[in-house]
Amino acid sequence: MKTFIKSLSAVILMFSMISVANATPVDTYEFKTPENQKRALSLAHSLRCPQCQNQNLIDSNSPVAQDLRLEVFQMVDDGKTESEIIEFMTSRYGEFVLYKPRMEGKTYILWLGPIGLLLIGGLIGFAFIRKQRITESNTEQLSAEDQQELDRLLKRDPK
Repeated sequence: MKTFIKSLSAVILMFSMISVANATPVDTYEFKTPENQKRALSLAHSLRCPQCQNQNLIDSNSPVAQDLRLEVFQMVDDGKTESEIIEFMTSRYGEFVLYKPRMEGKTYILWLGPIGLLLIGGLIGFAFIRKQRITESNTEQLSAEDQQELDRLLKRDPK
């Protein structure tokens, strides 16, 4: 019984060590003011992690995101504006870090492309429906002469 208790305690100790090894570090940063903390968290939520590509800086656990979070926090505490921080991040990592790309010459296709495709599709649909209506309304009745000629050609003429 004594060996069972020792082995059980060894197993419990081993599992507790494994859970400690899998724990992720928590970011602890002391902001100068609560307003700075709110600004920094809001800004970090609006920036995308360059490594994860699908998460913002707050949600990502990657080392790159941790470094960028810390950098954003420090820049906010240093008194930099949101536009200065975003400019720094985009100059370093490109427009990819922004969830909402800016309206610039190179991003017009992103912003206006869906509207253009919708308009082109609507025009094609309108032209197709209009063409069908025109061909349906152009079905003319044959004159008596034309009907006789058609019957003769089809060898239905009773003569």
